[in-house]
Amino acid sequence: MQIIAYSQQVARTDEGKMVLLSSDGTWQYVDSMPLGKIKPNKIQNLEIPASRFNDQIVNHLAYSLSYSEKHEQANWVAYELTKDETVSKYARTDKFLTDPLVNTKSASDKDYAGSGYDRGHLAPAGDMGWSMTSMSESFYYSNMSPQDPSFNRGVWKRLEEQVRVWANENEAIYIVTGPVLTPGLNTIGANKVSIPKFFYKVILDYREPLVKGIGFILPNSGSKEGLTTYAVTIDSVEKFTGIDFFPTLPNDQEDLIESTINLKSWSWNSTSTNTAKSEQKTTTSVQCKGLTKSGLRCKNNTLNNIGYCYLHVSQTNEPINKSNSTESQSNVKKSSNTVQCSGITNTGSRCKRMTTSSSGRCYQH
Repeated sequence: MQIIAYSQQVARTDEGKMVLLSSDGTWQYVDSMPLGKIKPNKIQNLEIPASRFNDQIVNHLAYSLSYSEKHEQANWVAYELTKDETVSKYARTDKFLTDPLVNTKSASDKDYAGSGYDRGHLAPAGDMGWSMTSMSESFYYSNMSPQDPSFNRGVWKRLEEQVRVWANENEAIYIVTGPVLTPGLNTIGANKVSIPKFFYKVILDYREPLVKGIGFILPNSGSKEGLTTYAVTIDSVEKFTGIDFFPTLPNDQEDLIESTINLKSWSWNSTSTNTAKSEQKTTTSVQCKGLTKSGLRCKNNTLNNIGYCYLHVSQTNEPINKSNSTESQSNVKKSSNTVQCSGITNTGSRCKRMTTSSSGRCYQH
């Protein structure tokens, strides 16, 4: 039996079935857990976690957050997503802004520039297209966290898409999401923005006919695995993060919902299973991940599925999806130039080793 360590309560048998472990040594198959018949109550601000941090709570139009000045990002971002709000009326702004409501100032462009990490949304822009204001606020740096590009544009994006499907199917759901912030994390930028090793997301469907909850814990790295691989109980996420989710639920309901996981009660559409295609597809321009000869991050924008413009495509070993790229590849040549490693050391500084690796990173990174 393989235990998924970061979920703390979930294990997978040799046959691939998921089981839920109890502290008394007993276990049950995940999909045999009772769903329960819960009659929802009217609860205000149901999505807001209990406050255990001495951090500022910020309320925007579409979401609330708890801002950690120590880590220069949110501990959690919480919001309700309705079926109507899954229909985007406004396009992405791609205009990243410091959050004017954060008293201690949020991170900024300079912290992420040249870091090799994406400005990963916690509350995704895809959930915020129902209002011009909500779309603009989704690009506040308080809603960003350093994410590995293969994670942000791959499995994290697939999970965001799946959650929107659930909001559409269940009329409305409550979502809390964020990084797992722990002492000793590496950082980027002058403001020392922590680089999380894990991210989480918890979802509550608190409407009849079937009240249910589910959690996810994902490593900050690329993955081709299906989303169910990372599905855990909400209790598991609470133990891993130290955050008390949905504290305003009646105690008996909270205990049942947060300790129960039943994968069959949630739909799993093609975005969660067709991983190879979804992880290589992009429909919006992004800043090139390549490094210039001076060691700075390229400022070109690209639609290439691999995230590199035509000048720096040789810095990766990933294949180009020709049907998805609008850039000319005729000028692409394999580079043998030595470049400074783009990796980050344990002290948070950029590695000073030189490398000819096409990935732009030395053997240690």
